Amino acid sequence: MDRTPGCDAVELRVHGISGVTAERILDHPIVVRVAGDTHAGFFRPRAGSGTAGGATAGVAVEAYRWGSLTAGAAVRTASMLLLLPFMLGNLAIWLRPPGRDRWALLSVLCRLLAGTLTATFVLAITGVTLDLVGWQCVPYPGCRASRPYLAWLYALPSGPRLALLSVVPLLALRVVWAISIRSARALEGFNPPAAPPPSDGRVEGLADAGFWHEQTIGWLRQIHVALGVGTLNLSLLGGISSGGATPGHVALFVAAGGLLAFCVVLLCLPTPPTSAGARRVLLPLWAATVAVSVLCLGSAVLAGAAPSGSGTLPGYESAAAGVVAAQGVLLVVLTVVTYVRQREVRTDRPFLRGLGAPIMAAAAVSVGAAFTATLVYRVADALDHGDIPDPIRPNPPTVGPLEPPVAYWWAALAGLAALLIGAAVTSATLLFSRRRRRRMATRVVERDYPDVPSDDAHRLRMVRETIARSRVTEELGPMLIAFLLIASLGLATVALDVIGIGPTQLAAHVGGNGGAVALLTAYVTDAGVWVISLLVIGLLILGFRAYRSSQTRRVVAVLWDLGTFWPRTVHPFAPPCYAARAVPELAKRVTGLTAHGPVILSGHSHGSALAAATVLQLPPSALARVSLLTYGSPLRRTYARLYPAYLGSQTLCDLGERIGWRWRNLWRDTDPIGGPIFPPDAGAPPAGDVAAAGDVDIRLRDPRSLTVDPTDTVPPPIERHWPYHTQGAYQAAVRTLTDRSR
Repeated sequence: MDRTPGCDAVELRVHGISGVTAERILDHPIVVRVAGDTHAGFFRPRAGSGTAGGATAGVAVEAYRWGSLTAGAAVRTASMLLLLPFMLGNLAIWLRPPGRDRWALLSVLCRLLAGTLTATFVLAITGVTLDLVGWQCVPYPGCRASRPYLAWLYALPSGPRLALLSVVPLLALRVVWAISIRSARALEGFNPPAAPPPSDGRVEGLADAGFWHEQTIGWLRQIHVALGVGTLNLSLLGGISSGGATPGHVALFVAAGGLLAFCVVLLCLPTPPTSAGARRVLLPLWAATVAVSVLCLGSAVLAGAAPSGSGTLPGYESAAAGVVAAQGVLLVVLTVVTYVRQREVRTDRPFLRGLGAPIMAAAAVSVGAAFTATLVYRVADALDHGDIPDPIRPNPPTVGPLEPPVAYWWAALAGLAALLIGAAVTSATLLFSRRRRRRMATRVVERDYPDVPSDDAHRLRMVRETIARSRVTEELGPMLIAFLLIASLGLATVALDVIGIGPTQLAAHVGGNGGAVALLTAYVTDAGVWVISLLVIGLLILGFRAYRSSQTRRVVAVLWDLGTFWPRTVHPFAPPCYAARAVPELAKRVTGLTAHGPVILSGHSHGSALAAATVLQLPPSALARVSLLTYGSPLRRTYARLYPAYLGSQTLCDLGERIGWRWRNLWRDTDPIGGPIFPPDAGAPPAGDVAAAGDVDIRLRDPRSLTVDPTDTVPPPIERHWPYHTQGAYQAAVRTLTDRSR
């Protein structure tokens, strides 16, 4: 155990998002690692090189740097952009309201939506390979002209050609599977004991044993792989059965459809409590999936040439429309169920009307649809030699009629409408709330700076505007609600496409003989696809930059720091949960340090969430010597409102009681992220010592003064979110917590 001479107490600092260096955490130029590894380690100033910045006398300072878990490897960080829809889908379940989940209904709905994301991914690759290339492009001379890499496929009959191209979606599914497994192996640290999930519908809490153990990941991975392979099998069978289905094809359709339905049923069932029980289900499922896939591929090879005509691959249009429509219906149902659930909860004021889970699910579905539409339409554009296919501009006769599914036109309309309406609602909300935010900021500056010289009036206005802007995050609720409504209804209307009504056809039907309406709709959907494509291309450029630049990699890692904090319990292809290593590792280090003296667990920004989760996992023997110091913390302001089932008022009070209310939280009005843990306007805590909870928060005036100090040349800066450890209140809090822990 590394110890600093003369120091029995340790201040263990945990940084927030964006992967800062150990030197910055410790505010010291020379540091050494005393525990951990290159992915996540514990650092201290090198012996004999001085103390850390903001250190308190008699207290050794140590830093836990976990940022490399998400921003350390270039390939891992860049490839995670491909997993963005899966990450958002997995995050949705953690935003559910608190309380008992009757029949695990919310979990079932989120798992079903996650299953549609896997099907969407496979359908996107299938649409490019089997549909656009194998079915629509290769048979036509104009499309395969000057493309020798496609011309050789023309020599193959359509059946073997589709069978060969089916390998590409299988490889894509294997790549996504490999990325999630490889990333998880890179983040392996500690394996907390697995605990069976509660069977009474109770929401599992951060203090429960095995919370950070991803015990469902293997179960879900096998189901999703079978789901993706089943989706491909049905698409392949649709292509080879275009000339008429034989009894063998019908039997394979029934088998593939039955396996797909069985996977859906498994997503609705609880995870078996033991690995033996899971194997009894997964082994037959895997064997049946392999057998049916081999039979489908063999049937395609033996099918020979099938009559190919204009239009999409038979059955592919209906499959794409069915999946998108199912996503819309599931979003509507999830919204209704979540809204009913949150009305039964009276503990916390609901944020986003309690609809955090469906909003995040809508974001996952929208991003997945954007990726799919961009891939399919941009490939179709390239194959058409620049002639973008659409319903009002027929392609030249020499080029095959490349027709992407009309369902993606609907998705483009829904995405464009949600984007435009969300932006309009955001602008209106910020405009209408500006006066209210300024009034609040005026009250703050009048209290902090009652007598301001006229020379400092401009400085006072700057502080007031900074405080007003720091409250913008609280005003984004209407925009997110509008996004949810537009996205859900837009995707649900894709059900119209199942009966053959696309956006252009619907506009023409509503407008009668007026072709202007159909023309306008076609241009709007075309613009929607291009807007979505530009956004996706921007993400791809960001991923390439993340691969080449460590600075960009840290920016991208901010997204993963926030989105991969929670375990994977819904989608197995989501990026791995770094907290599954960080929290047990912190708990082990803190437990070891308490054997020698008090430990002040100091968390900045998102690091305060890691610190809180660590305290909830500590054994009783260590809690007596542990204190908590948070600053710039979003625990109450953001996390308690977004994740009320896991970081709500009850959990925060439980956290304070576990450590005897040895907790101090520093915050500023100018901080756009942090805030008080127990604000007066939130009412009394649901449980615990009200007086002790009132002592937790310490407000810091920012800036410290408006006037220039006689020994300085400029006025004190507005520090906002960083730093905190340079102020005397920080050292005073460390001394107080240390004395109370001895």
